[in-house]
This record gives sequence, structure tokens and C-alpha cells, in this order.
Amino acid sequence: MSATTRPPADQPSCPLAESGERLLPDELRAWMVLLAATGGVEQRMRTAVKETLGVSHDEFLILCLLAERPRTGLRMTQVADLLGRPKTRLTYQIACLQRAGLVNRRSVCGDKRGVEVALTDKARELLRETSALLAGTVRQALADSMGSEQRAAMCALVPDATLPDGS
Repeated sequence: MSATTRPPADQPSCPLAESGERLLPDELRAWMVLLAATGGVEQRMRTAVKETLGVSHDEFLILCLLAERPRTGLRMTQVADLLGRPKTRLTYQIACLQRAGLVNRRSVCGDKRGVEVALTDKARELLRETSALLAGTVRQALADSMGSEQRAAMCALVPDATLPDGS
């Protein structure tokens, strides 16, 4: 491994990479590193989101998606497509969020089957209050799973992303 791809000292490296055997192409190895890093972040976020917001990680992703949209909200089909979730599962999650007072659902004018979902003021305030803490959770999880050069490279791949240190 080169110096820029070496994991932090307390993180195990790939045994095949150390032995010089290259069973997997670079793209698959990179994918596995990315999955490991995102899995670590997701694991910590599941706990933090449940403790701070009282919702599941998947419900939190819905809230984040809606927070980035205008107050008019999004159609349920758009939310499902953007999150890559089955519509039936999404309907259940939206119902949970609605019972918690975090989203509103309404019919789309002129479309009997269309349903639009938007954040409530309560959800917007809750996200404002907890976003710094949750961002810190992501920052620490990334710092624990990769070096600063790796974080910079990852952020360069994601449109409009900034480094966890704010740069």
C-alpha cells in the first residue's frame, strides 16, 4: 500500500495487500474500503440518531432529504427513488414520521394517487438543534476509519461536499 492509502495505525490492513498477492482489481478493493468506511459511519449514526432524534437511521435519511428541499416537499415516489427504497417500506417510514409530528403528507392537486411529503416546523427545529452533534459523529467516525488524505479524496468524489474539518 502506498502512504496515501494506508489505514490509520489502529486499523487492520488487507492481508492480501501485505503479501503482494493481488486477487482483486483496484476498483473492487477501493469499493471494499469505501464500504468499510461508510459502514463504520452508518453504525455510529444509527446509535446517535436514535438517541438524539428518536427515529431510525432510515427515517433520519428521509428527514435529511426533505430538509434539503423547499418547504413544499417532495412526492413520495421521488423520495423512494432518491433514497433507493421500496415504496411500500417508505410508506411505513413516512407514517412513523407523521405520527411523531415530523412530516406532513398531502395529496397532490390534480393527481389522485400523488402524495407529497414535507417537514414540519418541529422537524426543522429538531434538525437545527441536533445537526452539529450529528455532524461531529460523522467527523469522528471518518477520522477513525481513514486518514486526512483519504477523506479529502472521498469528499472530492462527492458533489458539493466539504471536508469534515470545514474546508
